[in-house]
Amino acid sequence: MAEAFTAGVKPGGLTDDTQIRILLCYMVKTAGPISRETLQGALLQEQLVNYFEFVDALAEVEKQHLVTQNDENRYCITEKGSNVADTLALDLPRTVRESAIRAVMQIQSWRHKAAMNRAHIEEEEDGTYTVWCAIGDMGSDIFRLQLAMPDKLTAESIRNSFTAHGSEIYSKIMDILTMPSTENDRPPAGLL
Repeated sequence: MAEAFTAGVKPGGLTDDTQIRILLCYMVKTAGPISRETLQGALLQEQLVNYFEFVDALAEVEKQHLVTQNDENRYCITEKGSNVADTLALDLPRTVRESAIRAVMQIQSWRHKAAMNRAHIEEEEDGTYTVWCAIGDMGSDIFRLQLAMPDKLTAESIRNSFTAHGSEIYSKIMDILTMPSTENDRPPAGLL
């Protein structure tokens, strides 16, 4: 049976509270200012630490004034925390440091895309799903797309793909729509 404080940690992950505190200082120094959700998501997604150890270590680095929270509730490194990160981060396994920072960057990149390429799902009365997609710029939508999907799994896949690739989709549609017209693009005389 797994220990409560090591459950969910992959081999090579951290179980020592001192190492976890060092990793938190390193992450905040390297990728900060950073939200608690991003720190937690990165470390748990990569199975580098246990949730309970993460919570305890984060509280401890705050208590020791190694990190502080700014007005936006994002963690910032203090001078003391920066010294800890500079002095002790190399004591952590390189794979742990790299994996943690890579996960932070992925989360931050996804959140940036999700803020610009918005998509949500609505279930319809007939059991189908509608995926509403929009791209925002300067406070208003510049592109909107509504797609009907037969099931929730497909709708979720479309939502995630739009979030990841919405800008590319918009660019391709605009390229097609703004190509010079040919005779085949115009309706026959008398139809309009």
